[in-house]
Amino acid sequence: MRPSPRAISLTVLSLAIVLITTWLIWIAWDATASDPMTTLAPLSDNADAVQGLYNFVTILAGIVMVGVLTLTLAFAVIFRERAGHEPQQIHGNSRLEVLWTLIPVAIVIAIALPSFSVIIDTTGDAPDDALEVVATGNQWWFEFEYPGLDVTTANELHLPVDRAVNVELRSEDVIHSFWVPQLSGKVDMVPGHENRLWFTPHETGMFLGQCAEFCGTSHANMRFRVFVHAPEDFDAWVASQAADAEPAQGDLALAGEKIATTLCAACHTIRGTNAVGQIGPDLTHIASRTTLASGMFENNSENMAAWLANPPGEKPGSIMPNLNLNAEQIEQLVAYLQDLK
Repeated sequence: MRPSPRAISLTVLSLAIVLITTWLIWIAWDATASDPMTTLAPLSDNADAVQGLYNFVTILAGIVMVGVLTLTLAFAVIFRERAGHEPQQIHGNSRLEVLWTLIPVAIVIAIALPSFSVIIDTTGDAPDDALEVVATGNQWWFEFEYPGLDVTTANELHLPVDRAVNVELRSEDVIHSFWVPQLSGKVDMVPGHENRLWFTPHETGMFLGQCAEFCGTSHANMRFRVFVHAPEDFDAWVASQAADAEPAQGDLALAGEKIATTLCAACHTIRGTNAVGQIGPDLTHIASRTTLASGMFENNSENMAAWLANPPGEKPGSIMPNLNLNAEQIEQLVAYLQDLK
């Protein structure tokens, strides 16, 4: 039975609708590539591998979708019920049944083989010369320690470009998850268990990271940043971060240093002073960081004063308590902390 011109026209129109829909989806996909939390613009080797696999699977799925929808629409038009015409029945056609069994099997195999290859490549051992970093999740901030470099910082991870980094993942309280969309996939940080991931960043710049496992009240506020530097700039950063805190200068800063090394010393470390607390972030070079409160606020005097006045009010659920500091104490602490670069 030959299809009529009308049936052919309707089939072509249906196919055009499917193709236009696919094109619009592709435009939307491309538009999200500029988002700072996108996974569609990978900038490390392992992120490239994962995104390449996603692209392959998405294209394959799109081909299947277009093919199935086109045939469904075409058959619905061509073999629609019409008076005096009965479509040929194909039930029991062994060739067709074998064909539509083998096609899905081939598609699954086509997806499985590259998937296993990417999993093996991205979860294997890091290169021998990889930079070692220990990342620890806390409610609700990240600590980054560089074994052998005598550097500990918080909420900002600094890396050299084109060198592999091996990140050991730990947690001090509940399950968190380490995720930098443009550089690495999500890997959980589990109390009492060490996970790890590795990647090699290809471009310098700043990249956003986020805890990707619900971990309590301020889960959405548990953010961090990754700064990828040229090798010489990374070496300079390490040298500055490994140094002890500079002594306070000026009356305000001296008064703030006294508060920081007494009242704040129970929770925070400031190297070069008697503040050796381990509960909160290391404050030795806090003024060199771009943000406060795990990426919530720009690091400036105004925001720091607001934070010191009422941490739980600024960040819901903050474990740092309201110390009921008066305006003068806050001014003194800000003067001191803003000098710790």
